[in-house]
Amino acid sequence: MYRSGTVMAWNVFRFCTALRGLGSIMILLVLGVVGVTYYAVVLTNYGLSLFDGGLDTLTSLAVLLPFHGLLAMLLWSYFSVVFTDPGGVPPNWRPAVDEERGENDPLTTSDFSGVQTDPSHTKVRVCRKCNQLKPARCHHCSVCGRCVLKMDHHCVWVVNCVGALNYKYFLLFLFYTFLETTLVTISLLPQFIAFFSDGEIPGTPSSLATTFLAFVLNLAFALSVMGFLIMHISLVAANTTTIEAYEKKTSPKWRYDLGKKKNFQQVFGTDKRYWFIPAYSEEDLRRMPELQGLDYPSKPDLDAQEF
Repeated sequence: MYRSGTVMAWNVFRFCTALRGLGSIMILLVLGVVGVTYYAVVLTNYGLSLFDGGLDTLTSLAVLLPFHGLLAMLLWSYFSVVFTDPGGVPPNWRPAVDEERGENDPLTTSDFSGVQTDPSHTKVRVCRKCNQLKPARCHHCSVCGRCVLKMDHHCVWVVNCVGALNYKYFLLFLFYTFLETTLVTISLLPQFIAFFSDGEIPGTPSSLATTFLAFVLNLAFALSVMGFLIMHISLVAANTTTIEAYEKKTSPKWRYDLGKKKNFQQVFGTDKRYWFIPAYSEEDLRRMPELQGLDYPSKPDLDAQEF
C-alpha cells in the first residue's frame, strides 16, 4: 500500500496567524472527544456487561466490535489527512509542451506577465503571492502560505489543507466519523433517555456525566458531518471542489466532469480494494497522473475553457 491547495466579501483567512495557532488545540480536541466517547461506550457501559452472558454479552459484542473497527478506520483516515502533504507546485514547474504540433515552450522567461496560454490553449495562471506558475485547479492558501494542488479548503480540524493528495483521506475521515458517531448515538440513546426517567440510574455521577456528554457530542457531530458528507459526495460526483463550486466556474459544461464513475475514480482510484482505506494501489499511482494533482483529463471539446 502507498501513500496512503474569488475574492470574498469577508475572508476568515485574514486571521491566518490565529488559525495556524489552533493546530495543536484542534488535534487535542479531536482526541479528547474520542477519549470521552471511548470511556462512555467501553469503560462505563458496554464493556462492563461483556462477560455477563446471554443477551447482554451479545448486545455488547454487537456494539463493541463495529465501534472499535470504525474507530480504527476513523483515526487512520484522520491522521492520514493531518500528515499527508496535500500537494504543492514543484519548483520551476511549467506546462507540458505539445511536441506533436511542434509548439515551443512559451515559458522561457521569468517574466510571467505576458504569458497567456499554454499548449492546451488554457490560460496559464500565475500566483502573484508565490511568484510562480499555477497548474490547473491549483489555488493559493493564505493559511499555509503556498499554492496547493486541487485545493478544496483549509480545514482547522485536520490542521492542514485538503487538496489533491489527501482529499480521499478527508472524505474517508468524514465517512467513518459519521458511521462512528451514529453508532455511538444509537448505542447511548437508552442511557440518555434514562436521565429523564423517574427510576434510579446505576453508575457514579462522573460516569453518568461522561455518558451524557458523549451522547450530546456524538449526536452533534453525526448531524453536522452528515451535511458535509452529502455536500462532498455531490462535489465528487461533479468532479469539482469547494472552491471551484464557490467561484461558480462549474456548469453543465464543466470541462473536468467526465461522468460520475470516472469522477469517482479520479479521487478514489480504480482498485476497489483501496476504496475504503486511506491509501492507493501502486498501479493506480503509476498510471493515473490525476492522483498526483498536476494533470487532469478533460472533455476535448471544452479544453479551451478557462479556469
